[in-house]
Amino acid sequence: MKKDTSYTIKRVQRLPVILIGEGLLVGTVSGLTVMFYRIALTYAAQWLNKILEFIQGQPLRIAGWFLLLLLFALTVGRLVKWEPLISGSGIPQVEGEILGKLSQNWKKVLPAKFFGGFLCLLGGLSLGREGPSIQLGAMSGQGVSRILDRGKTEERYLMTCGASAGLAAAFHAPLAGMMFAFEEIHKGFSVSLMVAVMTSSVTADYICSHIMGLDPVFQFRLEHVLPQNYYWMLLLLGGLLGVMGALYNKAMLKAQDLYKKPKCLNETGRLAIAFLAAGVIGLVMPSVLGSGGDLITDLTGGEMALGLVILTFLVKFVFSGISFGSGAPGGIFFPLLVLGALLGGIFAMSGTELFGLEAVYRNNFILLSMAGFFSAIVRAPITGIILLFEMSGSVSQMLSLSIVSVAAYITATLLKSEPIYESLLKRILAGAGGDAGEGGNQISSGGQKVLSEFVIMSGSVLEGHTVMEITWPKNCLLVGLERDGKERIPRGKTTLMAGDKLTVMTDERDAGYIHDKMENLCYTSF
Repeated sequence: MKKDTSYTIKRVQRLPVILIGEGLLVGTVSGLTVMFYRIALTYAAQWLNKILEFIQGQPLRIAGWFLLLLLFALTVGRLVKWEPLISGSGIPQVEGEILGKLSQNWKKVLPAKFFGGFLCLLGGLSLGREGPSIQLGAMSGQGVSRILDRGKTEERYLMTCGASAGLAAAFHAPLAGMMFAFEEIHKGFSVSLMVAVMTSSVTADYICSHIMGLDPVFQFRLEHVLPQNYYWMLLLLGGLLGVMGALYNKAMLKAQDLYKKPKCLNETGRLAIAFLAAGVIGLVMPSVLGSGGDLITDLTGGEMALGLVILTFLVKFVFSGISFGSGAPGGIFFPLLVLGALLGGIFAMSGTELFGLEAVYRNNFILLSMAGFFSAIVRAPITGIILLFEMSGSVSQMLSLSIVSVAAYITATLLKSEPIYESLLKRILAGAGGDAGEGGNQISSGGQKVLSEFVIMSGSVLEGHTVMEITWPKNCLLVGLERDGKERIPRGKTTLMAGDKLTVMTDERDAGYIHDKMENLCYTSF
């Protein structure tokens, strides 16, 4: 069916109802996909532990394991070369496609990301499951859209639903999945999309938790609510996390640069370095391998002394850079939460000695630090707050979570540290030469039309001006204006006001360019 202007507008008018049913379908498909991915990674962690026990103290077995790691590197390298957009987290790729700047192929991304991520965790790389889960969920949404022959506008909504479902299924966190989809992925909000995303997120979480259990991801108890006389320490902690978050972002990007300097290193060569590093670390400090969930268990159980926590943090930090910088298909989401927990442990243990902090509140600071470190790095504080109370099963820390997250967010912003996923997306686009994916995944210039929504902010260029006074971006048509919940026909003499929601139409090829231009008009004052 031809997706022309008339079809696109008529279809969008019925979307609020249609998206609920499609969100349910996408949530089911994404939930099942991510659930199988979680199960695969669980087996990968178990097999890795058994392998490390088997080779301990046996030179020939160790040599055999290193040869196997090189085979893993070769296999993952082939997968990355076959589909470059599986490299790294996957979140920037999803964000780029929803913004109209990238194009992925779900038939290639789904199997390559699944198997590549499995091999990376089996090899012990310091990567997480959440980025791949979000990309797998989004690609499931794209697959549903393509099979049902939906238009590009609707496909992006379904990809947003899938991304939300992916995070919900990965972490048993449906609210965080929904908020992350709006705050980081779609970067926009509408009631119809919210209902669809909520439906998808809850469906995926139900499917995954029904089979894998309802227990929160972090199995530690907070015996007491942090007293307010300790709240001044939250500002210190937030400042520390903001500084460390900015350092983390810089280190991850620097790691990518270091891998790219030797011209002789291809995808397989870079991955071989990471896998061999994992092999060495597995012999001397196996606790930092993988995503690191067991580290949080040991830390909150009081089994780690301050010196060991500091050493673990340093090794985990460096190893995360080695793993992620190599371009391996895996996320930074969970490892950064582990690093945040270690920072919280260091702060709380030091606070016990320096400030007289009672030891019973140590786990409170560990939880708070995870949210603050996430906020400083990703710059999505609301998602961080919701994610941590869902993952811990504790809602009693909301005020302290908010204080730490905001303090970390402000500190990182003052240090001019760009959000990590935005930095990574810019690098992907720069390496591909603009609106394309790595390896030539160009945005097709077919006849499909795309609708995008933007809200006029107070003080922006558009506020107080008529439609005819504005120099609109080329190849863009203003087709709708919503004010106070009511649809209006935008005419030349219509005066634009703060809070107006504009709907613009463009060709699929120009969607990324139009998005950036419209954001400048709606959100900036110059």
